[in-house]
Amino acid sequence: MTGGGPALYPLRLSVTAKPLVFGGHAISHRLGKTGIPDWSIAETWECSDVDGEGAQVTNGPLAGRSLRRLVSEYPEELMGASWTGDYFPVLTKFIDAAGTLPVHLHADDETAQRVEGQRNGKTEAWHILAAAPGATALCGVKDGISHEQLRAALRDQDFDAVLRRLPVIAGQTIYVPGGTPHSFGPGTLIYEIEQTSDIQQHAMHWNMEDGSPVSDEQFDTNIDLLMQEVRLDHRPDFEPGLKIAVDDGVQRVFLCAGPYFALERWQVGTVRPARRTFATAQILTNVGAPVRVRVGDFDEELASAQSLLLPAICEQVEIVGPADVLFGYLPDLERDVDTPLRHAGYSQALITSLGAGRPEPHEWRQV
Repeated sequence: MTGGGPALYPLRLSVTAKPLVFGGHAISHRLGKTGIPDWSIAETWECSDVDGEGAQVTNGPLAGRSLRRLVSEYPEELMGASWTGDYFPVLTKFIDAAGTLPVHLHADDETAQRVEGQRNGKTEAWHILAAAPGATALCGVKDGISHEQLRAALRDQDFDAVLRRLPVIAGQTIYVPGGTPHSFGPGTLIYEIEQTSDIQQHAMHWNMEDGSPVSDEQFDTNIDLLMQEVRLDHRPDFEPGLKIAVDDGVQRVFLCAGPYFALERWQVGTVRPARRTFATAQILTNVGAPVRVRVGDFDEELASAQSLLLPAICEQVEIVGPADVLFGYLPDLERDVDTPLRHAGYSQALITSLGAGRPEPHEWRQV
């Protein structure tokens, strides 16, 4: 073990709840999450190592230690062999878009480093847990729209003139590369997985924290910054995922997979438990009824809408059904995604489409 002290085990992490103006009560009332404030909540950050808003361990001998400290002390035990990064690279959230999110974007890596002086940008994916009939999302710029047309429409708040509006259906997932302008809601509940970052540029006359007005001067500055970071060529679509039957009554669905993260949904009946082996840290999130989770000597219930961080050294988890859970992780794409899907008969073109064509090369280290 790289660092001294206790061996790693399944980690329960502190959760940050965000009372932004577009939120509601679906995370607690619909998903059944407990331990969050009883007021309008837009987001809960399930696993975060964002600067200033990082999670801490809440269970066992490592309780009170930050996720950032664990990455430093136990890099390979937590993240897997040959890991060399200094922060946890994946951020996961529940988002309740009871209202409509602001139109905004997150820079890609190159732009974040060049324009904002940040270590990385933020590519993300949304997995739709629930959506009202007729729910839609804005995602990407329409084909043929110029920078000048986009700027003018954003200034006029005429978003549908320049942005693609897509239908939103529960169970589908969209991979959103950095630089893609987007928004979703109202009536949409999602699980979001993304690079560890909180950078963003907005195109609204109001602040999402409290709805207060943005001055004309600040609005112009925001539009200028957004236009420096936008990518006109990104037009992602919602996808149903790629399914594999693992065992009798155990289904595995690859929802998205790219160089920054992968997300799977496992649905389990009562005939056989789900057994998953892994070589990199797994963020296990329960999106169904309470389930039993077994990892070595660890045998505990995972409540609805709660998460566990499973260190790589744990190697295997067993989940007793009925269960409906998500696994988010930083993949070795060939090992963790391509090989099992090819063995299941999927073409490489379909596999690659899980990550919007995978424009960036993946290496087993942090950018």
